[in-house]
Amino acid sequence: MTEQTADMYASLRSNVGHLGQILGETMQNHLGDAFLEKVEQIRILAKKSRQGDEASRDQMLALLTALPDEELVPFAKAFNQFLNLANIAEQFHTISRNCDELVCVPDPVEQLLGRMLDTDLDKKDVIACLKNLDIDLVLTAHPTEISRRTLIQKYAAVVDCLTEQENSQLTERERSQSTLRLRQLIAQIWHTNEIRNERPTPVDEARWGLSTIETSLWQAIPDFLRQLNDQVEQKTGQQLPIGVSPVRFSSWMGGDRDGNPFVTSTVTQEVLDRNRHAAARLYLKDIVALLGELSMEQANEELTALTDNSKEPYREVLRKLRCQLRNTIDYLNARLEGKHPDTDTSELIWHKDDLLKPLELLYNSLTDCGMKLIANGLLLDILRRLACFGIHMLRLDIRQDASRHSDVIAELTRYLGMGDYNHWDESEKQAFLLRELTGKRPLIPANWKPTDDVAEVVRTCNLVAKQPANALGSYVISMASKPSDVLTVLLLLKEAGCTNPMRVVPLFETLADLEGAAACMTALLNIDWYRGYTKGMQEVMIGYSDSAKDAGVMAAAWAQYRAQEQLVAVCKKAEVKLMLFHGRGGSIGRGGGPAHKAILSQPPGSVDGRIRVTEQGEMIRFKFGLPKLAVQSLALYTSAVMEATLLPPPEPKKAWRDCMQRIAEESVQHYRGIVREEPDFVPYFRAATPEVELGKLPLGSRPAKRKVDGGIESLRAIPWIFAWSQNRLMLPAWLGAGEALQDAADRGELELLREMEAQWPFFETRISMLEMVYTKAEPNLAKYYESCLVKPELHHLGEKLRQRLQLGIDAVLSLTQATELMSHTPWNRESVKLRNPYIDPLNFLQTELLARTRREVEPSADVQLALMLTIAGVAAGMRNTG
Repeated sequence: MTEQTADMYASLRSNVGHLGQILGETMQNHLGDAFLEKVEQIRILAKKSRQGDEASRDQMLALLTALPDEELVPFAKAFNQFLNLANIAEQFHTISRNCDELVCVPDPVEQLLGRMLDTDLDKKDVIACLKNLDIDLVLTAHPTEISRRTLIQKYAAVVDCLTEQENSQLTERERSQSTLRLRQLIAQIWHTNEIRNERPTPVDEARWGLSTIETSLWQAIPDFLRQLNDQVEQKTGQQLPIGVSPVRFSSWMGGDRDGNPFVTSTVTQEVLDRNRHAAARLYLKDIVALLGELSMEQANEELTALTDNSKEPYREVLRKLRCQLRNTIDYLNARLEGKHPDTDTSELIWHKDDLLKPLELLYNSLTDCGMKLIANGLLLDILRRLACFGIHMLRLDIRQDASRHSDVIAELTRYLGMGDYNHWDESEKQAFLLRELTGKRPLIPANWKPTDDVAEVVRTCNLVAKQPANALGSYVISMASKPSDVLTVLLLLKEAGCTNPMRVVPLFETLADLEGAAACMTALLNIDWYRGYTKGMQEVMIGYSDSAKDAGVMAAAWAQYRAQEQLVAVCKKAEVKLMLFHGRGGSIGRGGGPAHKAILSQPPGSVDGRIRVTEQGEMIRFKFGLPKLAVQSLALYTSAVMEATLLPPPEPKKAWRDCMQRIAEESVQHYRGIVREEPDFVPYFRAATPEVELGKLPLGSRPAKRKVDGGIESLRAIPWIFAWSQNRLMLPAWLGAGEALQDAADRGELELLREMEAQWPFFETRISMLEMVYTKAEPNLAKYYESCLVKPELHHLGEKLRQRLQLGIDAVLSLTQATELMSHTPWNRESVKLRNPYIDPLNFLQTELLARTRREVEPSADVQLALMLTIAGVAAGMRNTG
């Protein structure tokens, strides 16, 4: 560790120590000196054990296994909350006034434009790109945030206290009050149950997403755009248009019904109403504040005429808006109570223009009358929020599995005596669908009574048809593979009377689907009717989670890269613009990792100013949970998309492509050789990880499996990743990759690999992500889980997996020519090390509790709750659930 890194790390340690000390005092007050001493003793022993002290490890294990039932929950809670506070301290450190340049960017907006405008690029091209950016961040609830919303709010308040205490001008009394508030917050956190009593509903998840906007993004969006505008004006003399919004937000919370029977058309309607209600509430608050500010009398002719020479023309307009917003809130309250109120829409904010046009009138009047300084205050902030959030807050995507749509058509064709649609070949399906899409008569007879599952799909399409275009985003089809999968949805929407041309988006998820994506889209875009429907814009979603679960991370990444290249070519030939939608998770095994690096590693031409990306679960809080953090994240996304558009990465050399193809083919063989072909793999997985127990944790509304009686193939990517991160083997994020890299080195391609790592962003990102997961992996801990939980006859598989892990680590170190992993990112490496002495005891306790719950017919409530707390604590320490 360099001296500079050590200094930076000392600053973080200071805050971690400060919060930890207060937590210790809280525990001491609640449970006494003896309990605190035991916690501290185990922490010290865990740290010594990390340094190879076997005696300390044995002593720690003895203490953990001897914990009485009544101490299990508080002990797990102690280490869990320390890890949450460590996360808060690190999060705060990146936005601290004392933040070191190695850790964060003091002004990410300035860096963004500096990188763009200090090159040979024409400034006009940079500004044009900025004005036309279309970055859509899609908030999703899976994996859902493991922390309860009430705790998240308390964590944010802790950050506020830390920020306040950085002020060197605080008096002794003010500092004392701030510390008291910090102690109160940590006491509240300690005495709050971390585990939800019940699994959240889809509506609960949607409300959680809205709270992120209300507490952070509502402020961050105008802050970001103001900083961005200031930099543009400073460097180019121009200003951004009022309505520009490089980044906007959509959501899957309450719209994603793929494998989730709890997301119904009724739920989706409620979520749409709640989204709109939240927007109306926040705009009302802004309008009330603006009423206090715009007290001036002078106005331009248009405003003067509209307000009939009022002495307070601005306030007259704002009072009307205030009334309309209040009426809108009352109307939506009634709907949320299950009523169906009749109302005059002219008395509500019904369309975006109902709010936008009056505010633009006020802005133009102020500007015309020489009061631009006033216009560019709160009024401009509201206009920019409108550009980003509209009046619906979040555009809601609908997602459903392809088979559910085909089942509707099949049931209908059987009813009509036309045969079984599901038994037709692809050409017959397309011919039928196109005939019905271009025909005049309705297909669905009035007296048809479909089965419950089919009726629910029809109800969802009817719901879509009734919504304003701006309330909804895309209709995403999971497990899409054929043109008929898209045409089926279009026919169902037509039959429902949908007049808004909703984007219907195929999601290519498995390895085979990714490899067939270009052929599918070519066939679709060769259909004249369909190409006309697209109106020159085609959206395609690339799946990361299921492709990685299907083929391993290395083969999946290459398949995703090649699919994007081919889709770019297909759309270019068809003369339609391509919008790629990246279905990433938070973890490496689900396509996660630093967003900036991920975007810059995409194939040249695949971004082109447009991108959609999922932001999932706890990553939403880590990136957008605080206004300053959110501004940084917005700047990083904007920067990356501009850079990928204006300064795209180089086309990979043929030698690189050939090498990568060989690596992909070999990695999928290594991966599937274990996951699919090793007969002991499934029993080993279920025994060595808490996969079964995870189903009992009330994490999200979605079931863990698509099919209740299915095996690994039906297991969702989230519990698949989550389970392996709990026993610290991190297997899905590396299996197959290191072995294939070693195969390439054995073929004499090591120098070629080094060239690829140095010159090809795609490959460099893959190696960087591997380094990160190898650093987080703990084979000795995984072996301990095995020794406690797995039958001896299965131990041979654990030994093989740990050998594969070490082989991969050696292969990467040989490639990078480094002596340790992540040597180029010391901060990230030290961040992992900081948490280990606190995660390790939770892991050891978890194995003991897993053994107890599997031994006992009815384990005690304390044992079950403590187990859930260890799962939550390890997730907090690893900083991802999956």
